[in-house]
This record gives sequence, C-alpha cells and structure tokens, in this order.
Amino acid sequence: MIYTKTSREIELMRESALSVSKTLALIAEYIDEGITTKKLDTLAEEYIRDNGGIPSFKGYGGFPATLCLSVNEEVVHGIPGNYVLKDGDIISVDCGVLKNGFHGDHAYSFKIGNVKPEISKLLRITKESLYIGIEAIKTGNRIGDIGYAIQNYVEKEGYSVVRELTGHGLGKSLHEEPSVPNYGKRGRGSKITEGMVLAVEPMINLGKKNVRQLPDGWTIVTADNMPSAHFEHNVAVINGKPEILSTFDLLEEVLRKRGMDIS
Repeated sequence: MIYTKTSREIELMRESALSVSKTLALIAEYIDEGITTKKLDTLAEEYIRDNGGIPSFKGYGGFPATLCLSVNEEVVHGIPGNYVLKDGDIISVDCGVLKNGFHGDHAYSFKIGNVKPEISKLLRITKESLYIGIEAIKTGNRIGDIGYAIQNYVEKEGYSVVRELTGHGLGKSLHEEPSVPNYGKRGRGSKITEGMVLAVEPMINLGKKNVRQLPDGWTIVTADNMPSAHFEHNVAVINGKPEILSTFDLLEEVLRKRGMDIS
C-alpha cells in the first residue's frame, strides 16, 4: 500500500531529511585520508542523538551501525569498521534519521584525495542522473518514468544500473511502497500521486551491472570489483511537481571550504 502524506506530514519529513543533511555535513568536516569508517559512524551517531534524532539504520533488520559506508567496489550497505580511508578512494555515506515519527534517508558519494578521472566522472554522472530522475516525478507520470530517465542517461555514458537494489517510498517506515527502480520503461509502474514521498537513489557501476553480497550478510559489491557510485535524495510530490526535502548544499559548502573536489 502506498501512503501519501499531508502538507503537515511533509513538513515534518522535511525536518527529518534536514537532520540527515546536517549529519552528512558533519561527516564532510572529518572525512579524509587516515580516518576509519568506524570513527565516521561514531561521529554520526553522537550527532544524531545529541540533536533529538534516532539513527534509522541501527538495528534495522539487525544492521549494526548508524551509517552505511561503502568504499570503492562496495555498492551499498557497507558496515563501518577498521578500514582506513586512503588517497583515491570513493565512499558512499548513506544515513537515516527518525525524527517527528518520520524517517529521512539520503546518501552522498565522497572523493578521498586524488581520484582517477574516470571514477570522478562516474560520480558526476551518477549525481546528475539523480536529478534527471527527480525531474520525472510529477503527477500523471509513473514510477517507470523515473527509472527510464536514470537508466537512459547513465547507459549513454557506458555505465550500468544495479538491478537488485532500488529506491523506495519513505515515511513512518524506512522502506515503504512503491519500490523505485533505477531502470525501467516509460508509462509502467505505480502512478505518481500528490503527497507521495520517495527516496530516489541511483546505484551506478563503472563496469557491469552484476553484484554479489559479502559473507557479512550486508555489504553489496560489484561482481567485477569495479567502482560503484551512489547518491540519494528524498522527494515529495507537491502541487503535482517534485520538491527535494533533503539537500547536498550543506555538505558541499563544507567540502568547498576544505578545498576538496566536488566536481
């Protein structure tokens, strides 16, 4: 069942989304060569709880951490640990916050030091595909229009779309209907309706689309061990059009001040 939200509920969800955005901005202050993924996770959990939120991911289905931190060939659901970030890495930081009874959930892929040009381009195209997908969120369209827009854009660049993992509805539950694949056909799937709130999150691989799960039961990696990028926004349908409730502006401002590459 698809749950649409009232204007009041969307405003509460905007607060939840902003809590995630602020947490990602905090991570942007510390993320660099030499830091462990566990340290980033600890910083995020402390910040979320100190600001009246609850980490959405911790304990969800048994997940042991606040952040999903996925490095290089890891697509999503990476578990924070003793891995030390190094020059040339990319890392998807996926965060969820429960606040006001609603979840915020979005992600950003960061570059560590000097990233190879072909990998830097993968991140740029993936982020651009997120906004292209969001443009298709309007009443009268269907969920397949979102996936088609993303798939068409990234495949023209020679990249591939992960099939096993999708975006989703968002609200009082972290994952609600409908599923929002990053591939598809125009005019297929559920109708996009007023008050819908979606988490749109392209997961795009430099190599082939195939993925596998690691023995930890969580981490998804590319089957060919090529890098993967991941960006996510929370989007509400308001007056028939998409409105992004989350923001990357806060974290990108931090990265600019630190002289880090966001191109």
